[in-house]
Amino acid sequence: MTTDHIFLAFMSAVGVAAGAILIAMPETRDLRVPPYFWVLIAMALFEIALFAFWRGAPGRMVSNGARLLGFVLAIVIMVVLPILAGSPGRLF
Repeated sequence: MTTDHIFLAFMSAVGVAAGAILIAMPETRDLRVPPYFWVLIAMALFEIALFAFWRGAPGRMVSNGARLLGFVLAIVIMVVLPILAGSPGRLF
């Protein structure tokens, strides 16, 4: 399993977790930090942990395509879950 695959699985889990939080507590949409920043913070933490573990070795970091795909995947999951659950509130 490559680092990109692990990152995509992690971002899927982040999207599900953020969506579940938005379903359980719709008022979290109004916090100072919007939900899409939660995804960016999780991405940054993954990158920092990966950099610390591999010491920035070439070829061990997440590719730019995987970063973009992971961000879009997490945001789509985070938006679709509350819609499918019928959770009240605005999306953004």
